[in-house]
Formats: sequence, structure tokens, C-alpha cells
Amino acid sequence: MKLYPSRKNVGGWDRTARLILGPVLLVVAGAELLGAIAIGTVAFAVSLVAGAILTATGLTQKCPASQVAGVNTYEQRTDAAGEEQEMEPESRGPTV
Repeated sequence: MKLYPSRKNVGGWDRTARLILGPVLLVVAGAELLGAIAIGTVAFAVSLVAGAILTATGLTQKCPASQVAGVNTYEQRTDAAGEEQEMEPESRGPTV
């Protein structure tokens, strides 16, 4: 088993949550670094590492931890020839 997944396994609400929470944690770490807030060394480190991981896995849509746990929130569909196609879950917003 490879450590880094070759197929996308992060999508839908999972990806959205990662792309919101990750940058927020990075901003908190940056604010601590600049002295705007005081959260402590451990909280700073956790914020920085978790924010970076969540942002990276949200952007690449590949998460090694999800692969190990067997979790796949990325939707796959089968085409007419029976081949799997990776598709992002359809958004419910208006189309332009």
C-alpha cells in the first residue's frame, strides 16, 4: 500500500470543511507569530501543522489518512463503457 493515494479521495462537504478550516488555522498561527494574539507555543504549532495539512489535502483532494482509514468522499461514476470516472459531487448552487 502506498502512503500517498494515487486517486482522489476527498470531495464534497469534506473538501469544503478542509478548505475553510485549514486557512483559518493558518491565519490563527500567523496572528500568533506576529503577536496579534497569544495562544501559546503548543497551540501555535498545532494550528500551523493542522492548517497546512487540511489546506493541502483540500486542494489536492488526496488524503493519506483517509486512504488508510478507508474513507472516500470523492464521488466516482461509471461511464457507458463501464469505466470509472472520478467526478466531483454536483453543486446545488445556481448554474451560470
